[in-house]
Amino acid sequence: MPKAPDRPAVVSRVSELIGHTPLFELCRTETDSRLLLKLEMYNPTGTAKIRMARQMVLAAERGGELRAGGRIVESTSGNTGLGLAVIAAERGYAFTAVVDHHACADKLRAMRALGAELVYAVEGNQADLATAAREELAAEIARDQPNTVFTEQHNNPANATGYAPLAHELTRAVDGRIDVLIGAVGTGGALCGTARELRRTLPHCRVVGVEPKGSIAFGGPAHAYYQSGTGTPEGAEIGALVDFDLIDAGVKVGDVEAFATARVLARATGLLIGGSAGGVVYEALAQMAAAPPGSTVVALVNDGGEKYLDTVYDDDWMRARSLLDPEVEHAVDEALGKLRGN
Repeated sequence: MPKAPDRPAVVSRVSELIGHTPLFELCRTETDSRLLLKLEMYNPTGTAKIRMARQMVLAAERGGELRAGGRIVESTSGNTGLGLAVIAAERGYAFTAVVDHHACADKLRAMRALGAELVYAVEGNQADLATAAREELAAEIARDQPNTVFTEQHNNPANATGYAPLAHELTRAVDGRIDVLIGAVGTGGALCGTARELRRTLPHCRVVGVEPKGSIAFGGPAHAYYQSGTGTPEGAEIGALVDFDLIDAGVKVGDVEAFATARVLARATGLLIGGSAGGVVYEALAQMAAAPPGSTVVALVNDGGEKYLDTVYDDDWMRARSLLDPEVEHAVDEALGKLRGN
């Protein structure tokens, strides 16, 4: 695989800072298996999704859908919207983010700060996830305005291809040895886009998808959940980018376990990760416990925790929603300590 060019010492666009994110070895066992976290929160906007935001805009330009002075519209819970706001600002486009009140307040404020217009798909302060309503409204807005494109992240092939560079970064960093890749499944772009490119050179890499309990992509009963920016809620269609043929195992992690893992990781390592990323790491710890000697397990940590200081990392918020469980946090702490040899 050809070596990607190094990032210039001085850049003139924020988008030139995308990628080259670090790998963090969370643990290495006595049998020389290791768990590596791909820290995608070191991208601009603190999330992996700026990778695909850029790719979707570039694809729309190449296809003639988006021309100078145009408008981008997207249904978003926050992270995709942050990425699109950056790319829109750089390239001279207006950006309308169709949102709901389930989104993290800091993400909404940050999108506004970056120049985005926020349009709410539901009235009032209803905190339920409203993916289907957001999608319908975004499509309607785009239809009614000239030179306007609905990037439609759940079904846009450019979403997945935007993660090919991430796969290249991984293979170069670990000399092509990845036995298990674990990631969250929302649109499917990040995990499936990365996995598809990895499989070109690592055909035996096992791919594990993680969604919240209550999400419907991997079956099971639907119900509300608090993990943000991931999963497929009841009433929403599973995105075309979720490629079940690429995913060897689909697992569900509850909010309590996901958030407990994020909180334990912060105290044990100093890393602040997002709540859904906590679900990915929770499953990665389980995979590590059963991994053959010498295995390399990679978990995609697609979101940082700074946006969730008022939620996941706030005891009062957690307690009010019956999400704070010291016993679960203790169990996660013990599992991590055992793998780290503590």
